[in-house]
Amino acid sequence: MGTLDADFSGETVVVTGGSSGIGRAVATGFGDAGATVINADVREAPKDTDAAIPTHEAIEERGGTAVFVETDVSEPSRIASVIEAAREFGGVDVMVNNAGVHRSLEFLDVTPEDFDAVHGVNLRGTFFGTQLAARDMIERGVEGTIVNTSSTTAERAEWNHSHYAATKGGVQMLTRSAALELDRHGIRVNAVAPGPIATEIREGWSGEARDTVKGSDGLPSRAGVPEDLRDAYLYLASEGASYVTGETVWVDGGASL
Repeated sequence: MGTLDADFSGETVVVTGGSSGIGRAVATGFGDAGATVINADVREAPKDTDAAIPTHEAIEERGGTAVFVETDVSEPSRIASVIEAAREFGGVDVMVNNAGVHRSLEFLDVTPEDFDAVHGVNLRGTFFGTQLAARDMIERGVEGTIVNTSSTTAERAEWNHSHYAATKGGVQMLTRSAALELDRHGIRVNAVAPGPIATEIREGWSGEARDTVKGSDGLPSRAGVPEDLRDAYLYLASEGASYVTGETVWVDGGASL
């Protein structure tokens, strides 16, 4: 089977929430493809049990260039600081709005505080991450790309996901709307919708979930791992997807079937 051969040499990629899980896999993927990677996260240390060192150090160990910038994406001013840090490397060429939080709660139990916390990171962070990155690209005359992290829950209801699903539905519509308005600037905006992925964001899951038996939890084969998603992000950010914008690519192992 062939592999994706993406080259991001000379480009600067910002990945929010890149310290763990999907973000870490995506960040290291861009690093391997030659990009300078900025990991923007609230914490430097990875949560993954199999990750011994921070993401930027892992990229550097593999011969790449990367830095960590402490960031709370729910505050636009903090995102602006990340964009400014990217200017030291020429400015943002690819923005991956991946930072996300999840609280498993029944609909009737969601408090305003729960709602605001999840929406602040997942939707507010993605909205202003997209906006501020686009402004930087336009100011520099760069036809850059933006890839957001949605979820299959944007269109597929699950128990205890109401407030989380609302943010991901918002991310999906934001992706379409931003793609429409930014097209005239040559900026493409797409999203990846992960299905059931074994990361620290899903309570009670571990790397062993990769071996989930057929039919369990609604899966036709197995649960995914972050590395299963990496190439989808690289593809959407690459020249190979130059005619793709406003799309949400589902990567769910067939769970939606």
